[in-house]
Amino acid sequence: MLGLDPDPAALWPQSGGPAQAAGTPADAAARAILAHCRALIDATAQACVAVKLQLARFEVLGAGGWPVMDELAAHARSLGLLVIADGKRGDIDVSAEAYACALVGGLDTPFGRIDGLGADLVTVNPLMGRDAVEPFVTAARRSGGGVLALVRTSNSGAADIEDLELAGGGTVWERIAAIVDELGRPAVGEAGLSDVGAVVGATEPRHLTRARELMGNAIFLLPGVGAQGGRVEDLAPAFAPGRAGGLVTASRSIANAHLRAGGEPARAAREEAERLRGATWALADRVLGR
Repeated sequence: MLGLDPDPAALWPQSGGPAQAAGTPADAAARAILAHCRALIDATAQACVAVKLQLARFEVLGAGGWPVMDELAAHARSLGLLVIADGKRGDIDVSAEAYACALVGGLDTPFGRIDGLGADLVTVNPLMGRDAVEPFVTAARRSGGGVLALVRTSNSGAADIEDLELAGGGTVWERIAAIVDELGRPAVGEAGLSDVGAVVGATEPRHLTRARELMGNAIFLLPGVGAQGGRVEDLAPAFAPGRAGGLVTASRSIANAHLRAGGEPARAAREEAERLRGATWALADRVLGR
């Protein structure tokens, strides 16, 4: 899966730089980021199943950020890719409902319909509890999409809270995993996967076996491969339910592949995406005994 978290200071050359900029800095950055991300999608679409939009990287552009996301989402869908909105939202129910409308289902108002981003999957932060996640689940089910809840994340600081032992036994992340499993049980499809999945960092693969025990039907989003040090080869438990059980996502390692390998950026990105796809499929097939 292609992660899009564009840095205005690290775009592909053909995206346009300050010398070609016109309008406000935000306008110029938005145009360059749109060109960069479209080129990335075009280069890697055949090797990916989804595009993950890191919302913060677009929101920092101000008012011009949302149209860029909207256009990239539409472009990804036109190429047959799923769209994941990676914002890690989580709030009291009324606010969670508004976030869900913005990212997934849209909003009917007395003034007419306001379309949301229309994401197929959205990442959510369940730390405030079940009622902070349920509005996203409801909205996603209404639109035929899904939710990916943070369970055991890829950052080093995850241990500060997620690994804490609870008085009744187990850790914080294991309790969150149990909630994910409970929320997903009513909507397990024919393939044995539910519409409530989990974000489980690839940088700590030692947790994957336990995570799969607790969430047997959940799709795992697996960030941290590449620039953060995670390796596809260590992610076997994620694929126990099948190839679709794990979504390996990489951002900088694909976008910046030309800095390591040399050559034209699009070609280097395509080759890195193909390499990751091949490694992922080989691992999944080995787990499934194919």
